[in-house]
Order: sequence, then structure tokens, then C-alpha cells
Amino acid sequence: MSYRRTLEIDLPPGQSAFLWGARQTGKSTYLRKQFRSSVYVDLLDFDVMLRLSARPSRLGEELRSAPQALARPVIVDEIQKVPGLLDEVHRLIESRRMSFVLCGSSARKIRRAGVNLLGGRAWRFEMFPLTWPEVPDFGLLRAMNDGLLPGIHGKPHAHRSLSAYVRDYLTQEVINEALTRNTAAFVRFFEALRYCHGELLNYSAIASDCGVSAKTVRTYFEILQDTLVGYLIYPFHRRAGRQSISAAPRFYLFDLGVAGHVCGRRLTAPGGAEFDRAFEHFILLEIIAARSYQEKDFPIQFWRTKTGLEVDFVLGRGEVALEVKSRVRPGDLRPMRAFVEEFKPRKAIIVSAASDTRRVNDIDIMSYPGFLRRLHAGEIV
Repeated sequence: MSYRRTLEIDLPPGQSAFLWGARQTGKSTYLRKQFRSSVYVDLLDFDVMLRLSARPSRLGEELRSAPQALARPVIVDEIQKVPGLLDEVHRLIESRRMSFVLCGSSARKIRRAGVNLLGGRAWRFEMFPLTWPEVPDFGLLRAMNDGLLPGIHGKPHAHRSLSAYVRDYLTQEVINEALTRNTAAFVRFFEALRYCHGELLNYSAIASDCGVSAKTVRTYFEILQDTLVGYLIYPFHRRAGRQSISAAPRFYLFDLGVAGHVCGRRLTAPGGAEFDRAFEHFILLEIIAARSYQEKDFPIQFWRTKTGLEVDFVLGRGEVALEVKSRVRPGDLRPMRAFVEEFKPRKAIIVSAASDTRRVNDIDIMSYPGFLRRLHAGEIV
């Protein structure tokens, strides 16, 4: 199925860009549609990768015979496969006024190779798994189980595709990034995600399970974030009356289906603790994608006190407080009331998986479709 993506890359003449995103988020499909008449250099093609790795200057030589390379941006897919190619790209931008769209799944490899990222000459864009407005006839349970990678969502035997994705790409990709010979320890770390996904991270406890140091575990999480397959969400902290947690982050994978596979989760009906965790994860991923596509730059944090009061997400510098619930019960308002009393956010919202829309004092309760409409219209933050 072809999806209409929210991302818009509209470049003025001479402007270059990076497009980052995890594998199978639809970057290549998007670029081939958006830049139909451009020269396309695919570094997943082994022969092309080998030829340009051996002598990056061949790129300039080959582009001399392609007149459209001066009129349209040149697309280079999987740029992290040949980091040394960036020096030649830089030369072509400077000497021949060419423009490029450089697509990849990890800037970490490029930074590690010691090459520059074009010195600020390229704009940065990011592609995410499908979002709620991009999926016709969106089904919440289907999204939670299949995930929202375009090539997997809604397909027969999606669980098999997710298994292959995690086993054959995700685990191996991060092992390569980790530059570790202790593959067994990393595999144990990946298995430990089943128990700590979406929870406060205890690096020492995870390290003990994996047989490595807490510092190594921190590095593993940073690699997952650098390769765009996960997010570390840090606590919101401001000097105030209540003592809040201010150090331990939470970690979330970049896709609902990948997380479900790693956590061994398969949902058959709304409700229950597993559904609640998946629903919270879903809303977070929508916020992250909307923030990027709308080119906004606000922190996403959570608030939790040492007495157990908790608000799932705090957006901006405390401007928006957001709680996520499958069903809103009277007792669910207590943590939000405490946050409102202490920090006075501009908006306090509880997002419900039920068809629940009302206002209780200063707290708005919204059904998730209503919230997502406003989020993707840029009206929440």
C-alpha cells in the first residue's frame, strides 16, 4: 500500500539536506517519489558501494555525464555505508554548486569515521514510522501489534516480518555500531529490554544481568538512540516543594511493533497493563514525529515524585502536562492535579483510549483521535 507521508522536503536551488531515519521507515520510497528526475546513488547496491568506497572521487566524475545533476538534488542513499564520500560531496557543493539529499540510518558511523557533516550546509530532516494521520482506517490494536513500519503494517504474517527485522537487522546493526567482541553480552542486553522498556532505567541492575559494566550499558542505550531506533526520555525537574526524580531516564523503542516483539507482547483487546503501556508508547511516538515534521524543538520529559505521583509526559519547559490512560477514572486525576498546583502549565491534558471528551476544572480529557488531530495540526504545543 502507498501512504501519503507528512514529511515535506522542499529545497530551494542549491540547498542540500540530510534525511535520517531507521531502516524501513520509508525514506527511499519517499525520496524516489519526491525527486523523480534526480540522479539516485544507491549505496545498498554492493557494486556501487564497492566502486565509490575504493575511490570516492568517482562520484564527481560520474555526475559530469548526468546533466540533471546540476538542476536537481542528487540523492545518495545509505550514506553511512561510505562515510568518506562526504568529502567528495562537500567538494562538489563548493566547486560545482551542486546540491544533495543524503539519506541514512546512522550519523554515528559518519561521526566515528571522523568526516564532517558538511559544516552546516545541509538541512536536517527525519523520517519516522507511519503516524496516525498517514494511515487510512487506522486501527489502534493493529498498530500496537503490527507496528507502523510501512512495509510491515497491516501485512499478513506481520509478526514474522517483525521477528526478521529484530533478528536480522536491528540486533546486528547495533552490534556493528557497538564495536564489541562481546556479542553475547549485547544479546543479553537486548533481551533485558523486555523488562525495562518504558520503565525507569537502573543501569547497574541491567549491567548485572548482562555481565558488563554500568558504563557499557549506558553506551548501549546511547547507541540505540544514535541509530534512531530508540529514545531516552529524561525526568522533568524544577526546584519546588515536592521531591521529584531527577536522574533516571526511561527508554522507548522507535516502533510499537518492534517494541511488542522485543517485549513478547500480543494484544487481543483494549485494557490491562500491557495495553496501557503500549498506548502510552503510541502517544509518545506521535508526539516525537509531530515535533519533527512541524520543525519544532521542545523537550519531552516525564514527571515523577519520590512518593509515586506521576505525569507521563511534560512538553516544553512545563507548558503542557500530558497523562495517557486507556480509561479515565476519578483517581487518575490526582497526579495531574498535583502537577497543575505546583507548576501551573498552560495546558493539562489526559488522553483517553475511550471516547471520552470533557473538562474537569483545569484538566482537559480528550479521546485519542481528538488529541491527535490537534497535535498534528500544531495546536497542542
